[in-house]
Amino acid sequence: MRKVHLLAIAGLLLLTACNNADNKTAAADSTGANAPAKDTMSMNHAVDSSKMITPLPDVPAGAKVFFSNLKNGQTVKSPFKVEMGLKGLKLDTAGAIVSGSGHHHLLIDAGDSIPAGQVVPKDSTHLHFGKAQSSTTLTLPSGKHVLTLQFADGIHRSYGSSLAATITVNVK
Repeated sequence: MRKVHLLAIAGLLLLTACNNADNKTAAADSTGANAPAKDTMSMNHAVDSSKMITPLPDVPAGAKVFFSNLKNGQTVKSPFKVEMGLKGLKLDTAGAIVSGSGHHHLLIDAGDSIPAGQVVPKDSTHLHFGKAQSSTTLTLPSGKHVLTLQFADGIHRSYGSSLAATITVNVK
C-alpha cells in the first residue's frame, strides 16, 4: 500500500513539475511574441526587396520591333502567319536578364502596349515567345483584330511602348 502512495505522490510531483515548465515556456513564448523580430528591428532596417531585382535594362537608341510580313489594315485569311521583326536588340530566350536582349510577346485585342517594367500576362490574348521565336501562325475569327508586338526582358517585363508595334488586321 505504501508503494502505491509513493507512486501516486511521485506522479503528482511529476505533473506539477511539468505544468510549471509549461507555464514558464508559455510565459517565455508570450514575451517572445511581443519582442521585436531579430531580422528587422534589431538590425535597425527593413529588407528592401526592390534592391534584389535587377532593374529593367535600358532600350538602346534606335531599337524597335515591327511586323515583318503584315501591314496595318491588311486583310488576311485565317489561319495566317505573323513574322516578328527586331532591330537594335538581340532575340534571346526567357530566363536571364541580359542587357540589349529579350523576347517577343503578341497581344491580341489587348491594347497597344504593356507599361514598362510590368510583367506581360500569360493568357489567350497575351502570347509569349520565350524560346526566342520570331514567327507564329494565328487562327482568329472573322472580323477586325488589333495585334500588338511587345518586346520584354528575360523575366517577361515589358519594355513599354518604346518597344511595341500595333497594327489592325481584317480576318476573312
